Amino acid sequence: MIQGNSNFLNRLGLESFDLGYMAVGILVLAVLILILIIILIIQIVKVNKLKKRLDKFLAGKEGASLEQDIIALFEDNKFLKNSTDKNRKDISILFKKMESTYQKMGLVKYDAFNQMGGQLSYSLALLDENDNGFIINSVHSVDGCYSYSKEIRNSDNQITLSAEEEEALAIAKKSIKQAEKRKE
Repeated sequence: MIQGNSNFLNRLGLESFDLGYMAVGILVLAVLILILIIILIIQIVKVNKLKKRLDKFLAGKEGASLEQDIIALFEDNKFLKNSTDKNRKDISILFKKMESTYQKMGLVKYDAFNQMGGQLSYSLALLDENDNGFIINSVHSVDGCYSYSKEIRNSDNQITLSAEEEEALAIAKKSIKQAEKRKE
């Protein structure tokens, strides 16, 4: 045990303090300081790398700020969302209107009196989505051409249909189903 008789230690009140313990303590503190300096250097290097990456990331094209680009993207996204909502409403309105438009058609050509040849007479059925519509029958003869119509409500009519009109009505009812099969 080395006793120090130093003026400095006496003033601190450590006149009986062992200098060996003090040397070990100073050595331990020096090692800790060295470790902390190494950790500090490593952290400074990491922060500099991150700063460079962040500067590169935020630089954007031609020096424009990435923040401005992100704000512009959000504005574009908002515009697209509003446009999509409007388009959905418009499409819904169009589908509602389409229910009452004539979507189904059936045409049967025939020779009404077996006189003229060439099947100049015809029955034309036009129906909407709910099978409401009409049948136009045009009869062509040597004396002239006569046309008349019959109303169809829910696939039914009040007046008896001829064979050609029945066939045109059946073709019209099937026309949407056949178009849907072709799409598949």
